[in-house]
Amino acid sequence: MFGVYVHVPFCATRCGYCDFNTYTAGELGSAASPESWLQALKRELALGVQAVGARPAETVFVGGGTPSLLGADGLASVLDAVRDSFGLAPGAEVTTEANPESTSPEFFDGIRRAGYTRVSLGMQSAAQHVLKVLDRVHTPGRPGVAAREARAAGFEHVNLDIIYGTPGERVSDLRASLDAVLDAGVDHVSAYSLIVEDGTALARRVRRGELPAPDDDVLAGYYEVIDRTLNAAGLAWYEVSNWAASPDSRCRHNLGYWRGGDWWGAGPGAHSHVAGVRWWNVKHPARYASLLAEGVLPEAGREVLTDDDRHLERIMLELRLAEGLPLDALDAEGVQEARVAADDGLLTLAGDRAVLTPRGRLLADAVVRRLAA
Repeated sequence: MFGVYVHVPFCATRCGYCDFNTYTAGELGSAASPESWLQALKRELALGVQAVGARPAETVFVGGGTPSLLGADGLASVLDAVRDSFGLAPGAEVTTEANPESTSPEFFDGIRRAGYTRVSLGMQSAAQHVLKVLDRVHTPGRPGVAAREARAAGFEHVNLDIIYGTPGERVSDLRASLDAVLDAGVDHVSAYSLIVEDGTALARRVRRGELPAPDDDVLAGYYEVIDRTLNAAGLAWYEVSNWAASPDSRCRHNLGYWRGGDWWGAGPGAHSHVAGVRWWNVKHPARYASLLAEGVLPEAGREVLTDDDRHLERIMLELRLAEGLPLDALDAEGVQEARVAADDGLLTLAGDRAVLTPRGRLLADAVVRRLAA
């Protein structure tokens, strides 16, 4: 599988928990703009074809940042740039992330006409006090409304993201968020535990004692609530943090990552992987555009994955999936560890595959370490 990821580095405001490569207009000043970024993106994609050949993208994912700040016309131009370079395979999945506050029925109509097939909306929580801790600026009811607008525009596949374990979030807040997700009628949900990343405003608040750090036991309990609630509503887990209403509802682009596929990552700070080589772009949009104006790919570094690297990554990524990891991906010691983990209730050995149990999903990183040791 070959996919294209496009990183949009612009945000209206900076969320306190976010450590992604994003910039507000005030932070960039006159150094970069959506217009200069788009021109640089077109140059990078054209150079990418020269580097790895024309390989029609089976999936495209526009992330950020806040891609919806580009508007429907801007996102149409992004997809046109992919079509004009790598090209799109028949039936390609084309996703964009969006902030509910920068969307509208007209926005969804516009990107649907442009060729987008899937929308992922950032909700995080339905509780106002939780959104305030996260520095999210949307109103609590807007994500559900936006999801319904997307469905009305013809999108069969709509995702809502939630974050759980924010300081001050109660289980009743989490249940209210899940109710709002289900009321929106989406066919995909991503749920991520809050991670306090170094260098963020949230990390500084935790360090100063203004907020408690997330509690692992609380996070585990909340995950179980999420899994039970979504499963009861017909959304089955297919990856540790993702649930879908049917196989067609699963995010094919992300499945490409988890199954070790190839992708070109375009945009400031984007990462790529092709045939066991991984590389990443310079982060600042101005430097990114400057290098491409000179006809140079904006690569900041690269690594060639060793056989051991690829072995570890295969275990780490495929084990997260509901389809599990083939036992023949493990060496003899790894197979023995899988049997021990099964005895411990962390894995189910289903035929020739190892699949995480609900308890194993909570301890996935530890299981990976055991199997890859």
